[in-house]
Amino acid sequence: MRMFRIRRGATASLAAACGIALVALFAGAPSGVAAARATTPQTGVQANVQAGNVHLVRSHGHLYRVEVHGRHGVIPMRGAHSGAVRSQAGRTGRAAADSTLIYNGGPVQHQVSVYLVFWGNQWDSDSNGVEQYQTNLFNGLGTSSDSWSTVTSQYTDNSGQGPTFGGSVLGGTWVDDSAAAPANAQQADIAAEADAAASHFGVSGPDVQIVVMSPSGTSPDGFPNSGFCAWHDYDGTVSYTNMPYVLDAGSSCGAGSVQNQLDGFSIVGGHEYAESLTDPQPSSGWVASDGSEDGDLCAWQNLGTINLPSGTFAMQPTWSNAAGGCAMSG
Repeated sequence: MRMFRIRRGATASLAAACGIALVALFAGAPSGVAAARATTPQTGVQANVQAGNVHLVRSHGHLYRVEVHGRHGVIPMRGAHSGAVRSQAGRTGRAAADSTLIYNGGPVQHQVSVYLVFWGNQWDSDSNGVEQYQTNLFNGLGTSSDSWSTVTSQYTDNSGQGPTFGGSVLGGTWVDDSAAAPANAQQADIAAEADAAASHFGVSGPDVQIVVMSPSGTSPDGFPNSGFCAWHDYDGTVSYTNMPYVLDAGSSCGAGSVQNQLDGFSIVGGHEYAESLTDPQPSSGWVASDGSEDGDLCAWQNLGTINLPSGTFAMQPTWSNAAGGCAMSG
């Protein structure tokens, strides 16, 4: 799979001007809408103005309107049981009677295409081989050898159709080295990068997943101090995953838990991929009574491997209503 690289940016003066203009745009916001604010321009994220859960983020020379709904499908760090994480991730290891996923009337993904964006010029050096590992993982998912993804096919929407797989789910990869990824990206910044990737690939619609891969040494949405390994959301345009550099958290996010130090990238990445298939616009898809998704209910349980044409990868099971428990194949 070819990796595309771009180099483009916006000047600081343009960024500042955009910030002023956006503040003016929101100055007349109706009562009940949060006051507009502009952040100090920084590399990669030039302006960020907020009204309620709507953010306007200036990045890549464009203005992105994104929505922030919070963290969904949170995969907590191994052994983490903080209330902040548990309230959003749901409880793991529950009794089957308390774990049935319920359909809430929204979309599921049918024939998904996953697009990986490696955010920041820090990815120009990748001594651990993470780019290739993740590319190989998603190149293999969806193929005829993949019986792991098909656990999700039971979760249909109002059309009666659930996720189906007829070949690799990987739609493309992009090393966005136009600038360094921010050291402390906020949720709106991550959503804007997902929109930039969708624009780069020329894709949209409910069957698209964008995975925003942050580089080592960065803290997207407070990682790792927030206690999570990853989460997903819908930004008003596309379904996307915040995928930190989980190796920075070591065994807390799965490193060395099954095969090698890169295990966490497939375990955590697979968790969010499966949840985005069945609940791409949280929480309108398939969720349990407390908001847990198919990956949450089986997080860090019975870890194993799946064999794909592109390699063997560490993975967790996902919840199967049909089996009444966590399943590695379906």
